[in-house]
Parts: sequence; C-alpha cells; structure tokens
Amino acid sequence: MSDIRVRFAPSPTGDLHIGGVRTALFNWLFAKNKGGKFILRIEDTDKTRSTEESAKVILDAMKWLELGWDEGPGNENLKYAPYCQMERKERGIYRKYADELVAKELAYPCYCTPEEVDVMRKKAQADKLPPKYDGRCRHLTPGQRKQKEIERRKAVIRFKMSRSGTTVLNDIIRGGVEFDNSLLDDFVIMKASGVPAYNFACVVDDYLMEITHVLRGDDHISNTPRQMHIYNALGWKVPEFAHMSMILGADGARLSKRHGHTSVLEYRKEGYLREALINYLALLGWSTEDSQQIFTTEELKQKFSVERCGISPSIFDPAKLLWLNGEKIRSKTPQQVYELFIDWLKYMGNEKLTETWDVELLKKALILEHDKIKLLKDIPSLVDFFFTKNVDYKEEAVKKTLLSEKSKDIAKLVLTESVARLSNQRNFSAVSLEQYARDLAAEKNIKTGQVFHSIRVAISGRMQGPGLFQMMEVMGKEDVIRRINVAINKFFQK
Repeated sequence: MSDIRVRFAPSPTGDLHIGGVRTALFNWLFAKNKGGKFILRIEDTDKTRSTEESAKVILDAMKWLELGWDEGPGNENLKYAPYCQMERKERGIYRKYADELVAKELAYPCYCTPEEVDVMRKKAQADKLPPKYDGRCRHLTPGQRKQKEIERRKAVIRFKMSRSGTTVLNDIIRGGVEFDNSLLDDFVIMKASGVPAYNFACVVDDYLMEITHVLRGDDHISNTPRQMHIYNALGWKVPEFAHMSMILGADGARLSKRHGHTSVLEYRKEGYLREALINYLALLGWSTEDSQQIFTTEELKQKFSVERCGISPSIFDPAKLLWLNGEKIRSKTPQQVYELFIDWLKYMGNEKLTETWDVELLKKALILEHDKIKLLKDIPSLVDFFFTKNVDYKEEAVKKTLLSEKSKDIAKLVLTESVARLSNQRNFSAVSLEQYARDLAAEKNIKTGQVFHSIRVAISGRMQGPGLFQMMEVMGKEDVIRRINVAINKFFQK
C-alpha cells in the first residue's frame, strides 16, 4: 500500500477553515494508515483573491496541527515539484495538455464573452432547461475562428462533453453515483488569461503527482464527472474518489461564523489543544464500530478507514469540542499543562503576563486548578490571585461573606483569631490547616462554612477557587497571614 498518494489542495484565499482541516486530516490519516504519502498542494489560480499571506496562514495552521506533509512547499520532490499551481502554469504544464485536447478535437476555443454566456444561461432557465453554455463555438470552421481572432475576440478553451449517456462514479463512501451527460455543458478548462480552470488544473496535477485517491468534501461531487471525462480524454487512469459529508451548524445550515470560529487558528488563540481539535474533527463524519470518542493521534492513525465514513452531514458542536479539550488537558501532567500554557502565551505575545510570577508557585497553582481548566486561556483568571500583592476583592464576595449584617462580626472574629493562631501554626499542611479551622469553628460555636468562607475571601478576594486549605498550603504561612491582615485593615479597622 506504500504506493498510495493523497493530497490536500487548499486555495490561499483566506484562513484555513474547519472544513478544510477535516479534509486535510482525513487525507493525512488515510496516508498514515496505509503507509502512503500525503502531499500538500497550493491551488492559487484565483489571482484576484490568492495571497502569499493566506498561503502562510495555511502552512502555519498545518504545522500547528502537526499534519506534516511528505511533499509540498518547503519539502519538494523534484519529480513532482513545484507544488503551487501558478508556478506550474508558468512552466506551461497546463497549456501543453489543453493544446493536446484541442489537437484531438476533444476541446475547442470559445470566443463567447461572459455576458453572452450569461444571456444563454438565462434563456435556458426561462425555457425551463438546465442553465448551461449552448455550445455555439463547438463547430466553428477554421475560417470562422480566424474571423473571431481578427475581431480580437479572446478565447477560452472548452472541453467537448459527450451529450448522451451517463458517467458513473464508484465512490468509496457513497457507492455508485450516476450523472446524466446531457445535463453537463462544454465547460471551460483554460481561461482567456491562460490560467487553467479548477476542474482542469486539479486533474493535470493529480495525474502528474500520481495521486491514487482523492478524498474531499461532497460539495465537489458535481465536479467529478467533468474531471473523469478529462482523465478519459487524455488516456489517464482515474483515481479512486471518496466524497465526505459536509459539516453543518446545529441549525442545519452550512458552517459559518455565526456558529463559532471557522478559522482554525482562532481555536489556537482561544487556548484549544491541537490534539483536541484533531480528535474532534475526526469524529465529524467518521466513527469506529464501538463509537469510541477519545483518541490519541496514534490511535486515529491505526483505526482510521475511509469505509467507516458516513454520508449524512455532520453537525459541529462547540460544546462537545470544549468538553473534549478539557478532557485532553486533564490527561496531561501539570508540567505538560505548564509548558502548553507558556507556549500559548508566547503565541499570543503575552509573555509579560507571567514574567513576575514565581514559576514553582505557578506549577503548584496549576496542580490545584488542573480539573477546572477547559481552555488554556482560562488559566490566568484561575490562578492570578496567587501572584498579587494587592488582592482584588470581588464586591459581591465581600458583601456576602465579610460585610453583611449576619456575617461581619463573625468574619472579623474569624480573621482576627486566624492571624493569632496561624502565627503559631507549625505544620502548614492542608490537613493541619483544615483541623485548625474546624477547631476554631467548634470553640467559637461558629458554622464551619462561615470560617472557611471568611478566610477564602480574605486571602483570594473571591468565593470560588481551589480547595481552601490546599490553596493556603501553596501560598505559604507568611503570605496567608499577610493577606488576612490586609483584609482586617481594609474592612474592619474603620
């Protein structure tokens, strides 16, 4: 199976979106599973929209996801290079085969203007016929063509489609799919500018790059019969096709920004892990027999098969992706979470956020909050209070826990007693600290919750957070006492 070659061929007209990544992922997994090659090709023939910046963004996203390509930009195989279509166009690769089809009378120059073609299509629609080019340049004589050229009419090259019979696609996922040839028009393979049209360029490139399997979204299925006709006209073997189901939002509409981020790197900015996104996208349109949900990348490579892909549209569920990201973070060691967090800060350009933070204290704080982290961006708000000299007291927490009519006298007593007792506390472990707090509650006939909450708000400024006594142990005796004294002076020395 090592002869298998698949490709991912994005157009650099914007960011790499979720649907594109899923296509890249399935091709990559298929190649890895079969011991084949994964090729990255940049289809940049849309000159008005393609940019080098977009191409870079695509490559950066692929690198972040660790979907490494065996061949492509930066990793060229001279037998198949170059891997950008406009570079290939400059070498005359597409023109050569277009001329060959014209010489065989399997394609022809068409001198109709876009406006004339638009009129044809509108007339066909009015006559309740398929809106297509009517083929009027198909049978021009050499003399008529010469006259068009004298008139300085620019010509496109159109492929001469069969007007009868059917084209049958044996799709790996969908089985047999039939297309009525009479519904297909003579489509453009070369534009007047000399730039190849999509359906022609991808066939020529797939053939010359020896692509054996074309795995792509089912929005391309209508292109397939045209491409198959080109293969046959040039006497080339048709690759195997597999068309994957579309990804939709929860409302059944095609995935767009209103459903959440569509650009992959936006998920990186949000603090998603690459393996969580990979795992989740693998579940959109593919499953194992036992409906396994959580995979390592190695497991995906071992278990993936195109035959297990479904034909029904997949629904993108941001809540499930978030859950899965939390599961992936919890599967990491605290040291790994720390490293991921630091890498994320660097990517976001926020290294200064933690430059004054004690590294060992940060690692201990991450251990305490490990189970609560769903996104890397959650970490600062979960642990920042450990590193401040001036506690940020949340107004609601202070009003409810320290200064309400029912709590203020008790809170003052708890904090005053705590300063005195903790100063003499030799063992500052979580277990010993909990015992001290329970003893204080029992001696003063105070509910344990009142003791716990008063201390928590005094030292952290908030009502939520890690376990109180584990938090106190990590902060250390000196800082805990300092913070409690600050709270006493701020709220009770007036």
